[in-house]
Amino acid sequence: MHPLIQYRVAQLLEQDLGDPNHLESTLSFKKVIELDEEEAFPEAELNWLYNWHLQDYYVPVDCGGKFTNFEEFLALVRVLSRRDQTTGIAFTTMFWSFLCWMAGTEEQKQKLAQFMIEEHGTMCLGYSEREHGSDLVNGGLTATKVPGGYLLNGEKWPINRATRSGVTFVLARTDAEGGAKGLSLFMIDKREISNSEYYNLPKILTHGIRGSDMSGIGFNNCFVPDSMLLRQEGDGLEIGLKGFQITRTLCAAFAQGAADTALRTTLNFALKRVVYNKTVFALPQPRKTLVDAFLDILICDCETIGAARGFSVIPEQFSVWSAVVKYFVPTQLEKMVNDVYVVLGSRFYMRDEHDCGIFQKVLRDNSIISMFDGSTVVNLHALMLQFRQLTKYRAKRKPETMAEIKPRLATIFSLQQPAPNFEPEKLELFSRGADDSLQGLEIALQQLEDLRQESNVNQETLEKLINLGKLVLDELNVHDELIAQSKFEFGHEQSPELFEIAKKYCTLHAAACCLHMWIYNRQLLGEFFASGEWLVLSLHRLLRTIRPMPYLISEVYLENVAQELVRLHRENKLFSIVPIQLAQSEINKQEDQTNAITELVHV
Repeated sequence: MHPLIQYRVAQLLEQDLGDPNHLESTLSFKKVIELDEEEAFPEAELNWLYNWHLQDYYVPVDCGGKFTNFEEFLALVRVLSRRDQTTGIAFTTMFWSFLCWMAGTEEQKQKLAQFMIEEHGTMCLGYSEREHGSDLVNGGLTATKVPGGYLLNGEKWPINRATRSGVTFVLARTDAEGGAKGLSLFMIDKREISNSEYYNLPKILTHGIRGSDMSGIGFNNCFVPDSMLLRQEGDGLEIGLKGFQITRTLCAAFAQGAADTALRTTLNFALKRVVYNKTVFALPQPRKTLVDAFLDILICDCETIGAARGFSVIPEQFSVWSAVVKYFVPTQLEKMVNDVYVVLGSRFYMRDEHDCGIFQKVLRDNSIISMFDGSTVVNLHALMLQFRQLTKYRAKRKPETMAEIKPRLATIFSLQQPAPNFEPEKLELFSRGADDSLQGLEIALQQLEDLRQESNVNQETLEKLINLGKLVLDELNVHDELIAQSKFEFGHEQSPELFEIAKKYCTLHAAACCLHMWIYNRQLLGEFFASGEWLVLSLHRLLRTIRPMPYLISEVYLENVAQELVRLHRENKLFSIVPIQLAQSEINKQEDQTNAITELVHV
């Protein structure tokens, strides 16, 4: 079992699900492709997960479940999504339960916990509308106060699991003149409202995740009792936006699961396919493409795992961090999947060739993740609205501010330290200018300088890390100066240039997370992680997107990362900074390991 206790449950789920390449395993690639072709909802597969009691990890410990923090939770979703995003997304609509854990009464929490754990119930989210999209403030569904409750009228669309869920969280207008404070949130238990007063909208045919219950729900003078209102009238939008901070961050796990499968199935091909008397992997261009893909996964690990732990330490900063993760990780890994399909050649487009055609399904399914719970535009906009405060806060930091940031960084990024329990009531709509990861960059640089005295650190690699870290800091300083001198105004009509600046901020944030993750886990996560060569290449890869840099920084580092990639593939371990052992693979049993090693030696 994995030495890091927070990854043990994910490894256990992985082992119990079995090898997805084995035709008879639960959630085998063959089975999920068949379901996709039939556009069939994965009913039996979800029932397996319920019987495994995965739902327990969506319910906080104090409500009778097993959830304590998001690091363990993200690993579970990742294991699920590497097999099938349709199933992963369908099961994980349960994380909308966090709206209740955040804002519900004790009675509402206990009722929902029982519904999930004992009755295998699930829920969905009704925020968007056909006419208003993500403009939640101008939503048209109304909740009119009547004795003992409210009458709901209107429709919500599109909604994942709208038809099949037992509980629907609905954002409704309770005050026509109230603006943002005129919205309220209801936790509607369908068993307790009249069947004649609500209706389900038809299933929506989608490009990917074809088996999903993507539909909508409508209400016609539907009476819902006062007990279904979460918190107070007018609190709906605030609860909803804070809920997005959680779900947007968790969406990264869907993309990470898909990225693992995309890279793994491409390697299955590249390590065996022989052209020009060499394997595809031995050819320079596909080899570099696959190494870059591996680096993308490691970079996104540092950003996502840091965020998952950060929830427990600095929840008040997550209006910033959740927007960064939701923009950066899904888009980076979506691009990664598109990059590696070139290595598969025409096989990437076939629905029944090579590993049952799973790559083609991943390509389609994964393209929706960057749209879930706020598109890339929505998240970048949410981030840029905080730029003024972020810049001012950083400019005014004092020695005591940095002294406070340092121990928080250690708790967030040191995987050996237990993450505190998540306290959702500490989430804030705005971070008030704080962003520990980037604002603690100077701390990381000083820690790198201090490593010059360590005998177990390769000084040449360390020098490269220090130089690259200083470039990240230079770019952050330029960013702050740009924002300080800009004519930035609040509102929705932001310039395209500012969106590009927001993307750059996300890239710098990821680079800072990579540095912090290495510094605090250098002696914990194995020899490859400790060497720092992957980090040099990762920082270089990130910086190349925002400033002129040489194409390649080290052939030797590249080759060493390539060897680690093949080792993880051969040993059937997750492509990750925390490479948990995957279920025994038939493909790896059959692989000629000697050939793979020989190819490495001769390149």
